[in-house]
Amino acid sequence: MTFAALQPLADRAALFTALRQDSLVTALEDLGENRWDADMAAGTLTFTSNADPSRRLTTRAHLIATIAPGPRSLLWAWAHPQGDPDGVAGQLRDYGTAHGIAELSQSELPFPDDASGDSEWITAAAHTVGGVAVELTGRAPYYSAPVGGGTSAVFLLDAPIPPLTVSAAAIALPRILAGTVLADARTAVWDAARLAGWNLTWADEAFSGATVADESGSAAFRFDEQARITNIESSLHPQS
Repeated sequence: MTFAALQPLADRAALFTALRQDSLVTALEDLGENRWDADMAAGTLTFTSNADPSRRLTTRAHLIATIAPGPRSLLWAWAHPQGDPDGVAGQLRDYGTAHGIAELSQSELPFPDDASGDSEWITAAAHTVGGVAVELTGRAPYYSAPVGGGTSAVFLLDAPIPPLTVSAAAIALPRILAGTVLADARTAVWDAARLAGWNLTWADEAFSGATVADESGSAAFRFDEQARITNIESSLHPQS
């Protein structure tokens, strides 16, 4: 556990987040071994192939937060010297103010007393922050970048990757679910549909199943009493 008050928001978006992160990984794999460079003035993050520098992926990058081991704190981008007080990160602040979540509305968030603050903990915290940012802004994927001294910067990316369709999700889900722990899979499916813009229909008043659909096809989920996914059946349309 990193920031307990933030975790439920990240959990709600966990499935959508994992699917969008998978799309980013696929795009970066096409570059092979690569490096990243940030241009804070231009607001971009560029990934460049090591083997062929002419091959690159450039994306609009919105700084969300930095997480630093020195002060043992998270600093939200709207309060960061290189951040934008009226930028995308401000949506998290405004949500925190509206819903009484101090961890979002105060500029700097100290690490919990029991936090190790080591690189592994900071990496986990960055993933939590990334998930929260996806949930509250609808933007994805995110990228956690080491910026020196053990500090990580979390960016939301307007990346040139295809929109998330039901068809693409259904193909990726077996792999995604094998490596992703969903605190509440039923809620995560509902939220993925909301964030992706799919239609969702519940199977019954007990919410024992749900079908999501868009122009690419449909996928039917079944859940057990603990809201875990027990089965997925998809019907996908041929892609031209």
